[in-house]
Amino acid sequence: MFSSMFEPLSIRIIFSIVTSFLLAMIIAPRVIANLKSRQIGQTIREEGVKEHLKKAGVPTMGGIIILIPLLVTTILWAKLNPYIWFTIAVTVGMGLIGFFDDITKVVNARSLGLTPRQKLFFQILIGVGAALFIKMYPGLRFEMPSLGQSIPSSAVQLPVCGYLDLGWFYIPLALFVIVGCTNAVNLTDGLDGLAAGTVTVATTPFLLITYFCGHAIFAKHLGVAFILGSGELTIVCASMIGGCLGFLWHNSHPAAVFMGDTGSLALGGAIGAIALASKTEFYLAIAGGVFVCEALSVIIQVSYFKITHGKRIFRMSPIHHHFELCGWPEEKVVIRFWTIGIMLALVALTIFCAKRVALG
Repeated sequence: MFSSMFEPLSIRIIFSIVTSFLLAMIIAPRVIANLKSRQIGQTIREEGVKEHLKKAGVPTMGGIIILIPLLVTTILWAKLNPYIWFTIAVTVGMGLIGFFDDITKVVNARSLGLTPRQKLFFQILIGVGAALFIKMYPGLRFEMPSLGQSIPSSAVQLPVCGYLDLGWFYIPLALFVIVGCTNAVNLTDGLDGLAAGTVTVATTPFLLITYFCGHAIFAKHLGVAFILGSGELTIVCASMIGGCLGFLWHNSHPAAVFMGDTGSLALGGAIGAIALASKTEFYLAIAGGVFVCEALSVIIQVSYFKITHGKRIFRMSPIHHHFELCGWPEEKVVIRFWTIGIMLALVALTIFCAKRVALG
């Protein structure tokens, strides 16, 4: 809407962060009050970390505080194109799954909400749709200026070798990225500020990566793919960062609100969609390394528990709870995970930019 008034993308990025942050700050008190009045509060497992029992009843579904600014700011400041609508569709779709899961817990007297199979089924539907869109939509153009050629829609960008065409194997990869990232962010949402802060950190390198991929000169200089129109994804990244920072104002320890599945599933879907649209799935695995470790800790714990008939590797999974049970205060776990996330984000960005060394 305002994109035609402020043409330079760099200006719109700044405005997007500020706009999203201010919107989150404005609506947060009203959302929190409304959730409290409707008694939409967090449930805490008895077998979990005992210190968390005091968090029972804290308003959940606070992801709305991030999603509304994200969507409104993106529509206001981005030049709407297929990449933007694609990312919005995935984000909203995953957010709706989380919303129905959260609301079902309340309606069913705080039971388990949607079953894992139900959630996974709908996530796979969205993931398949996203994969097919990137693979088959004719309006998407992917070029490699440094090589003087276009690249197929089934390719992924890689360090050194430029890209790798996966053919129809791209479909299961894209599905894995969307569903895996969605659930990994959901698993990370277990401590005050952990998920929102880590999403902010992991999204920041993609703000720069999508900017480079959407700029022909930078793309050629760095030896990366030029994706016409993908630069507008920087607005989505900026809006997500601003919304998460506004949410963190109220979600920092001790949290006044939790994002719930409404927020965590939507944010995971958004990051995954951005990675697919910019052909940077490999770099997502690095920048989102904290999410990867959280998900792997659960997979390892469950697998080992079944194989050994009851033994555990970690004291509790996801792994942030393991460190809590080892004696780390909650705030220390969060800050240290943020720190690791920052290092991984810098590594991902460095590897992405270093491609120009290999390609001359």
